[in-house]
Amino acid sequence: MANDPKEPPKSPEKPEAPRGKRPRGGPGPWPPRIEPFMAPTTDLNPRDLKTWAKRTGFNPNFSGETASVSSDLESGSARWEAPRRPEIEAVPVVERVRPESLRDGVPEMRRLADLAPPPPPSTLAVVEPPPEPTNKVAPIGDGGGSKGPEKTEKEEAVALGIDLPEFAAAGIPAYTRRPLVRKTSCLASLSFYSLQHYLSLAGSLVFVPLVLVPVMGGTDEETATVVSTVLLVTGIATLLHSYLGTRLPLVQGSSFVYLAPALAIANSREFRNLSESRFKHIMKELQGAIIVGSIFQCIFGYSGLMSLFLRFINPVTIAPTVAAVGLAFFGYAFPQAGTCIELSIPQLVLIIVFTLYLRRVSIYGHRIFQVYAVPLGVAITWVYASLLTASGAYNFKGCDPNIPTSNILYEACRKHAIIMKHCRTDVSDAWRTSAWFRIPYPFQWGLPTFRLRTCMIMVVVSVIASVDSVGSYHASSLLINSSAPTPGIVGRGIGLEGCTSILAGMWGTGTGSTTLTENVHTIGITKMGSRKAVEVGAVVLIVCSFMGKVGAVIASIPLAMAASVLCFMWAMVVALGLSTLRYTDGGSSRNVLIVGLSLFLSVSVPAYFQQYGATINLILPSYISPYVALSDGPIHTGNKDFDFAVNGLLSLHMVVAFLVAFILDNTVPGSKQERGVYIWSRASEVANDPNFVSEYALPSKIARCFRWVKWVGA
Repeated sequence: MANDPKEPPKSPEKPEAPRGKRPRGGPGPWPPRIEPFMAPTTDLNPRDLKTWAKRTGFNPNFSGETASVSSDLESGSARWEAPRRPEIEAVPVVERVRPESLRDGVPEMRRLADLAPPPPPSTLAVVEPPPEPTNKVAPIGDGGGSKGPEKTEKEEAVALGIDLPEFAAAGIPAYTRRPLVRKTSCLASLSFYSLQHYLSLAGSLVFVPLVLVPVMGGTDEETATVVSTVLLVTGIATLLHSYLGTRLPLVQGSSFVYLAPALAIANSREFRNLSESRFKHIMKELQGAIIVGSIFQCIFGYSGLMSLFLRFINPVTIAPTVAAVGLAFFGYAFPQAGTCIELSIPQLVLIIVFTLYLRRVSIYGHRIFQVYAVPLGVAITWVYASLLTASGAYNFKGCDPNIPTSNILYEACRKHAIIMKHCRTDVSDAWRTSAWFRIPYPFQWGLPTFRLRTCMIMVVVSVIASVDSVGSYHASSLLINSSAPTPGIVGRGIGLEGCTSILAGMWGTGTGSTTLTENVHTIGITKMGSRKAVEVGAVVLIVCSFMGKVGAVIASIPLAMAASVLCFMWAMVVALGLSTLRYTDGGSSRNVLIVGLSLFLSVSVPAYFQQYGATINLILPSYISPYVALSDGPIHTGNKDFDFAVNGLLSLHMVVAFLVAFILDNTVPGSKQERGVYIWSRASEVANDPNFVSEYALPSKIARCFRWVKWVGA
């Protein structure tokens, strides 16, 4: 009866809207979000519980289950009885707060339960509603689209990539935890961290000229000069990026992205038969193309177009593109290393052993073998090669290793010429011909040459270099910061990379300057996340560039040893590219097919274009054959410049991988969670986060000059 005093008053029920239609009364999310049921301490109305259960979608008649509600109003308690289901004690839900700050890499996590008094005990038992879908990226190995129960504090921290001290004891895999980075202002510590950071990047910094200059016909002295120039431009570019770019602790140097197109231009038909000053002619051609491509990159970054382009760049696109950069040199690495097996194989084995098998060996708290794997392997092998040379292992009767191969008359000496050239440590003239003190200067090889066909190639390559840097920005920010940069800050970094590549073109390094992909791996193993340490190392590089003998020492490394190191470095580039897929749903057939098609076509399509230079392959070395399709490709439209550019671009592995992955990823349907869309910070959140401002904001005096360019995050 309605007037029965024992019957609790009825609570009004809101009419439910039909499924699939938005209810009247104004805009709002649909399906509507159902808040957790909060158990009152007194005067519980069972109808409120039943109404809330209906709103969650619970239907006992449909599920074949029956439920009953029994209440005891005098005691103020009630129980929901559901057969075949365990009773779950309901506790008022407490909001979980995301980490607010990272001081020296150690996150601070708070819960509202620590601030509010504990709720009164309740005997109410309910069945929790199913968790509502979320757009947050799932933790690694979670499949990206799973809908499980609400995450614990540790699980949520893992999803955010944050390291907590107790994770190891909890059995959480190490690859899901963010390493603690070191940030210090002590000059001695900065010098040490800077040394280990740059030594771990030695292979990427200085080995590009060792590959490129000999192919261009350069002498040992010119190789040493290019190495010194690379050190100077790397130091200047890194300092500029640290102050005016994204301000992440990243090194800007000669990237492998520019190496393949540079080799292709160097082996085009017009430069193939040059005998005099071939190196300078090719270098001036590369300088002009790099300058034009870098100007386009500047405009692309600073105009705000990069912020729009980021909407279409995701890990599924970046992963095969970066991996193809390393795969492009499979025909060069080991064939060159195989010219002196007794040096290259031991060196490669040493680097692998140091990196993988001895990586956990710690000496005075530092993992020496993992951090210094490349320089240690090179030093040990170099000493071994010097002992072999001094002992006469490469001495052949009547043969002089300093005579060019074309001038050797004796057949026996010609047979051993390759061994002497690639194995001996005393055949380089770099140390004897290089000056002790020399300052690299702009246009030291002459005024650049500007041609439309090579400029078109470098414009496309600059876009791919930007895509490569986007992945490095995101990955490094997760290692050292609590949030990723904004799209405007990414555009600012890309624009500055264009400026520094212009400097590389003016000084004549043969390649552009961009973020080194291996830098992300270096930050992870060195645990160094301080900009100051990178800046100290950049100053040291600038000083070393003025010492000509430093470049001479690097240039005198036997080519077989350099190729052996590059086998490891290029493999690391492939691995770092594919590791980007950890932000996506790794089990998605969509992603697997896109990445597989991109990688396969990036190898197969260039092979089709390269077969048209088969007649030239009889003259040139085998490792040059992938780079002769510019002048001999299958595309003939009547426009020589267009044919040259298109044949050249489609013979480059990274270009094909990028085009296939970009088109498929942006046309094949897939959820954001499945695609692993990069989540960049919002500009509206920057002003409220002091940690964000301290990490990414420009210096105050410089920021005043850029107030009008809000789209670059100034």
